[in-house]
Amino acid sequence: MVYNLPATRLLMNRLRQIMAEDGETRSRLDNVVRLIASTMVADVCSIYLRHRGGTLVLIATEGLKPEAVGNTRLGPNEGLVGFVARRAEPIAIQDAPRHPAFSYRPETGEDPFHAFLGVPILRGGRVIGVLTVQNRTERLYGDEEIDSLQTIAMVLAEIVDRIDPEHLDNGDGQRRARNPASLKGRVFCEGLGYGRAVLHDPVVPAAKFFAGDQEIEIARLNRALVDLKAAIDRMMAIDGAALGEDPRDVMETYRLLAHDQSWAEKLHEGVRSGLSAEASVDRARREHRARLQSARDLYLRERLHDLEDLDNRLLRILGGDEGKPEISEERSVLVARRLGPAELLEYANAGLRGILLEEAAASSHAAIVARAMGIPTLGGIEGLTTRIDQGDWLIVDAEQGTLHVRPDNSLYDAYKARVALRSERQAAYAALRDKPARTKDGRTIKLMLNAGLELDLDMLAPAGADGVGLFRTEFQFLVSESLPSLDDQITLYRHVLDKAAGKPVIFRTLDLGGDKVLPALNQQREENPALGWRSIRFALDHKGLFRRQLRALIRAAGSDPLTVMFPMVTVPAEFDEARDLLLAEMDWSAERTGKRPAKLEIGVMLETPALAYSLKELAGRAEFLSVGTNDLMQFFYAADRMTPHVSDRYDLVFPSALRFLKQVAEDCAVNGIRLSACGEATGSSLSALCFVALGFTNLSMSAGSIGPVKRMIRSLDMTAFQPDFMAALEKPNGSFRNHLLGLAAEHGIELAEG
Repeated sequence: MVYNLPATRLLMNRLRQIMAEDGETRSRLDNVVRLIASTMVADVCSIYLRHRGGTLVLIATEGLKPEAVGNTRLGPNEGLVGFVARRAEPIAIQDAPRHPAFSYRPETGEDPFHAFLGVPILRGGRVIGVLTVQNRTERLYGDEEIDSLQTIAMVLAEIVDRIDPEHLDNGDGQRRARNPASLKGRVFCEGLGYGRAVLHDPVVPAAKFFAGDQEIEIARLNRALVDLKAAIDRMMAIDGAALGEDPRDVMETYRLLAHDQSWAEKLHEGVRSGLSAEASVDRARREHRARLQSARDLYLRERLHDLEDLDNRLLRILGGDEGKPEISEERSVLVARRLGPAELLEYANAGLRGILLEEAAASSHAAIVARAMGIPTLGGIEGLTTRIDQGDWLIVDAEQGTLHVRPDNSLYDAYKARVALRSERQAAYAALRDKPARTKDGRTIKLMLNAGLELDLDMLAPAGADGVGLFRTEFQFLVSESLPSLDDQITLYRHVLDKAAGKPVIFRTLDLGGDKVLPALNQQREENPALGWRSIRFALDHKGLFRRQLRALIRAAGSDPLTVMFPMVTVPAEFDEARDLLLAEMDWSAERTGKRPAKLEIGVMLETPALAYSLKELAGRAEFLSVGTNDLMQFFYAADRMTPHVSDRYDLVFPSALRFLKQVAEDCAVNGIRLSACGEATGSSLSALCFVALGFTNLSMSAGSIGPVKRMIRSLDMTAFQPDFMAALEKPNGSFRNHLLGLAAEHGIELAEG
């Protein structure tokens, strides 16, 4: 086999020339496989592309029967080609017909061939096809041959990505243009946006795949690896005494991955084969992403996420300023597979018109930050990053949950009409800003703001909020590579109180663990993180970290009122222990500063059903209770809110959930505990209607939801509506949601949803 730098580079340059030539697509592909076969001294070279439903279609071959092209189709799990696609890694077999995955196709005429080597064609973390070579003799392909074919497949991915297996004879000799497409996603932040796609992940242009000087590329790679390790070492420089050893052990594992010699050697091998440093890292990233797609084990997925994160960090270090996405302040839509809150905040002043995420849930931190930024956001869009190119025009319809890729003029005209209509609605909501959320029969409901970042507080006055009903203190930790100091926390909490300008602020203490993993403080492996070592459990096991936060809250309040609530309390003893720590810190601070908060209110979040049956024990110690709908509903329905297949299946607007909340409201009234609700569900005007009908007088939500909910409340006559609501709740008829929508229409209640 020819395997050296000049031959490899010559082959790649020739491949590009062939695909750029005029002529019919099929003939150009025939030239490609002929060139690869001759270079690799193979009897057969074939290209299979993935089509609808995952079917792999033979689109070009040298050595098999020509009539098999377009006719040979293999299912996603069929044959050796399907085996390669499913494993997303190279497969070399000495005698293919004897392999259990072999599937004989008589139309191909592959009877005489024994040796088989197949490599996945990867793009955007997904297998878009398979490249194979075969020989008559029984032999096992070596590592150099496998590496060579993988390199060819990486370049081939950029060439064949836009080819439609069903329309190879397109007649114009040009690569098929990207057609308009519409993709469905989940609405994370409502709104409409239009702009050009900006890909968050570092992109390696095909022109930079190969090294001009191998020694220079190796030196660049070595410098970048040194810089990467130094950056991670800085992340480890945190106050471990307050954290315990287990989290540091896991973070140490992440650091060990960066120091892993096998990973570094694989990158060096890529450079020695003729790739640039960037292309070598990109090849490793494609492999990690493809393996991640098929990994089911939670621990393995976490490690693969870590590896991909290292790949991306290294690419950005190699790219320097050029490695950062260019953001136009006019019209840009950010496209990413996944984002952490810190990464998203880097774009806070970039003038984004939309955010698109492939992997995320509506309650993820990236989604919460997007809502704070007020940017239309869709998430959970399958295949997002493989369907969009840098610079594509996009319409983000975060009202109906639709993404329009490369829209035509008719779609753009419809978008402009929708924007005009939305502007009218927003103007109507703005007119209600300074008016109370009071029902027609005189009941006043406090509408508060969910917040977690200083920029959230900028929306307090424009939204007409009565205060901050939930300030998520953990975001300061999640967006930092090291633990915030005591002074950092005091500064943030003081800024929040100052921006609230006398309006009440409810600080929720640290809610870490589960899906909230710190960049600087990873968690040990857990089979079910949502039910594991998190939130108040984590805080009480790390009293040094917890007491430092409580001290910061007290110091920030000074002589002003302070309101604190503890998250995910399951049994009263947890609340009592946390409350005692807070009171002890207040005494300690008063002795040293001479100041106490003018008024201290301590509350608890109801996020576990168990606590609902312990309210009698909390009477006299907890001033208020706030229903946290996000976690409560996932535990109530045993449905993981981070899993798209089930997270939208179970509705708060359902008799069993509402009866449970009705009992909570009645028990709070009996035990003298003020009642409120926060979370994503409160921002729906229909859900808010249910809360108000159940007796809740304080609701906290995102800024964009306050206007629609206030309009609903001002159109409501509770005296007339409540009896019908309770009757429907006791004897539901058919679809409860539809029944409730009908009742609202009968009573003239203005709901934002249809």
